[in-house]
Parts: sequence; structure tokens; C-alpha cells
Amino acid sequence: METKLYVGNLPYSATEEAISELFSQAGEVTAVTLIKDRDSGRPKGFGFVEMKNQEAMEAAIKQFNGYTMDERELKVNIAKPREERPRNRY
Repeated sequence: METKLYVGNLPYSATEEAISELFSQAGEVTAVTLIKDRDSGRPKGFGFVEMKNQEAMEAAIKQFNGYTMDERELKVNIAKPREERPRNRY
């Protein structure tokens, strides 16, 4: 069963360590990935958190969806599978 969460509206100052520490309050975190701009390396304000099991994932959604972190209200839900997008070919 999928245990990956999408976390949106993150403050740009958020680190993987801080997100891992926060979400560990709901259960064991197995991985955190913050998405960064390919060119500038700056955070894009969203990422993914993988929880150890279904119960931890559900607890994290209940606890952190709408949670305020550095004056930003987090959006937390089950991550959808990545859709393949056609590459631009010029």
C-alpha cells in the first residue's frame, strides 16, 4: 500500500530535516524529498514525505493538513503517481 504524502505550501526556508522531525510526531518517516528548481536550486515550496505504514500516513494527514508552519498553511494529502509528460523536442 502506498504511504507517500504530498506536502504543499511549504515555507521556502523548510529543510528536509525539519520536515522529517515534524512528521515524525505522527509516525516513523522513511524519506523526505523537497523539490527544487532545476536551474536555480531554490525550493519550489512542495515536497514528498514517505511514512513507514498506512496508520502513520493517515495520522500525518489528520495532524498536518492545515498545520501552520512559518505562517504558511500546509496542504497534506496522498501523493498521486507521477504523470509522464512529453518532452519538448525542437
